[in-house]
Amino acid sequence: VQLVESGGDRVQPGGSLRLTCAASGFTFSSYALRWYRQAPGKEREYIAYISDTGSRTNYAISVKGRFTISRDNAKNTMYLQMNTLKPDDTAVYYCNFMERGTDYWGQGTQVTVSS
Repeated sequence: VQLVESGGDRVQPGGSLRLTCAASGFTFSSYALRWYRQAPGKEREYIAYISDTGSRTNYAISVKGRFTISRDNAKNTMYLQMNTLKPDDTAVYYCNFMERGTDYWGQGTQVTVSS
């Protein structure tokens, strides 16, 4: 199983980024997926959820209306479109799925929002 995040960068407040999570080693289209983030000195925080088909999504209050989660099952890839970024969005962003009680994580991608 492998999850590889990419797309992190340094952006100014109000800017946008799109993160990508490329998956392999499991039947991608059979699993719901999630994005989390972890800021320095803070616990890992849930950000967004997408069902296996992509028909259902859910967001943390802190990002609702600004972030959009999506997936392309043909490409084994999940995305996180992040708009109107704020300094508080600065964190390492991780993609995640769970199988039989085991969490799988990528290595993370750094997003820094700063002027």
